[in-house]
Amino acid sequence: MRSTRQCSRTACTEAAVATLTYVYADSTAVLGPLAQHAEPHSYDLCSVHAERLTAPRGWEVVRLQPEFAVPPPSKDDLSALAEAVREAGRGARPGTPSGGEPDSVTETARRGHLRVLRAESD
Repeated sequence: MRSTRQCSRTACTEAAVATLTYVYADSTAVLGPLAQHAEPHSYDLCSVHAERLTAPRGWEVVRLQPEFAVPPPSKDDLSALAEAVREAGRGARPGTPSGGEPDSVTETARRGHLRVLRAESD
């Protein structure tokens, strides 16, 4: 399932639809479609921030795409979501207790969400 990346702008929680990169040698900012993977020297922007983008004086903005929109979920995304829900609903796997540990592991204590497990030695 495709993970949704957020806009890189501070306090913006919208989904990213475009990626901004800079070519310092040419004084150019390049705004293109959302990159497949997040890169350390690029910035993901939502549609609002992508449309409002301006560059410093003397720089040029190259827009590789005129409009950016959040893509609708694909059939693969929906299938992966449905499979994740099915897996969560199944509970424990066969041959394991409800906690998901093998039969050779027993819970000896619990404090809040933490558990102490002990494996039976051979």
